[in-house]
Amino acid sequence: MYAIVNGRIVLPDRLEEHAALLYDQKILSLVSEAEIPAEAERIDAQGNYVIPGLLDMHIHGYLGEDASDGSFDGVRIMAEGVAKNGVTSFLPTTMTVSYDELRAAFAQIRRGVEESAKDSWQGAQILGVNAEGPFINPGKKGAQAGANIRPGDAAFLQEYLDIIRVFTIAPEMPGNLDCIREMAGKTLISMGHTAATYAQAEEAIDAGVGHVTHLFNAQTPLMHRDPGVVGAALTDDRVSVELIADTFHVNAHLYPLVTRMKGDKLVLITDCTRAGGLEDGEYSLGGQPIFVKGIECRLADGTIAGSVLKLNRAVRNLMDYTDLPVWEAVNAASLNPAKRIGVDGCKGSLETGKDADIAIVNENFDVLRTIVGGRSVYTA
Repeated sequence: MYAIVNGRIVLPDRLEEHAALLYDQKILSLVSEAEIPAEAERIDAQGNYVIPGLLDMHIHGYLGEDASDGSFDGVRIMAEGVAKNGVTSFLPTTMTVSYDELRAAFAQIRRGVEESAKDSWQGAQILGVNAEGPFINPGKKGAQAGANIRPGDAAFLQEYLDIIRVFTIAPEMPGNLDCIREMAGKTLISMGHTAATYAQAEEAIDAGVGHVTHLFNAQTPLMHRDPGVVGAALTDDRVSVELIADTFHVNAHLYPLVTRMKGDKLVLITDCTRAGGLEDGEYSLGGQPIFVKGIECRLADGTIAGSVLKLNRAVRNLMDYTDLPVWEAVNAASLNPAKRIGVDGCKGSLETGKDADIAIVNENFDVLRTIVGGRSVYTA
């Protein structure tokens, strides 16, 4: 048993500054200093934040690896790397690549799901896969490879229902609305890389779409006579939205608007590429070269191509540009995504009985310690 003392504990609805957090493999309770059992090993948080481990539900790569590579070692390296950012669970996210490549990637991610549940695992837990494509609109493909785009294929998706937690689809493309209807209720369906009108977006939500992939990016914008996908996403309470809060993909002065309109349906993601955690330079994404300079990742033609964002930095950015209390900013990268992919019964907050997925971070949200299932996997 462990007791984290002298910390500012971030709960879903408040900050608790006068308690200790007891845990073993699970969160046990919040207690006063006097109530800490004598046998508990104390961890001094030194006045820093104690937060639930972060959950990145949309991340393609990290430290030179990519989920679409079909490499078990690759997803393991990603898991160990993102743990240093306070991430305790994630969905390796595939691109619009061929079915053969997707099958290879899904096989290794499935292995990662199994292996990361073991005590010997030293990184963030893999909860499944996020399939970003290949059922998208060529006109809004962004950095995705157009040659691999396909019509919606419910039969293919249902082969992998044990691991697919979310997939992206453009509802306006021929046959894709039928795919949405067939997959409704089986997994989270996200609308993205889409040229849908507002009416088409609403029809898709009626059919079963419950999420929107990286809000504002690669979708029809909000216009005063044509609200587009963005208008539907912001105004329809049935859908959650992803936000890449790196201050580049979306102007940071829009963060207050999004937070006010979406509340607990806001999910911070990184959309990080294999260049994450590495130096500026040339890398690849979905078989295409990308060029990284600072916080910007682009194709040769200038098209934005993912990010190098860290999820702890996204939380700090959200706090910097909104008036959100710390717990709501943290929820956007922990409890909110956990709810959207259906794991909030065991992930996403420091509530009694949940997995002991914990991070200790300073005021700047630099990570000092990461704990996965009660095991310290990273200490700064």
